[in-house]
Amino acid sequence: MVERLIKVKLPAGLQARPAAEFVQEANRFTSHVFIEKNGKKVNAKSIMGLMSIAVTKGEEITLIADGTDEETAIERLTKFVSET
Repeated sequence: MVERLIKVKLPAGLQARPAAEFVQEANRFTSHVFIEKNGKKVNAKSIMGLMSIAVTKGEEITLIADGTDEETAIERLTKFVSET
């Protein structure tokens, strides 16, 4: 299992379209992928889960991946939310 604390730099955070694109990217990996914010952990492959934690620009989240491609998943998803 790999965890990484990151700051969201996307202008719209993980709302609407960026959230849908993030979920699509997360679903490319076989690993289980989660996002944790303020003690609430959600499945990063679920648009409803992701929308329920309302991640906005500038917030810190923890990305968690567990599986055969966990390192690659964390790297790509970190890059996704760190782009401005």
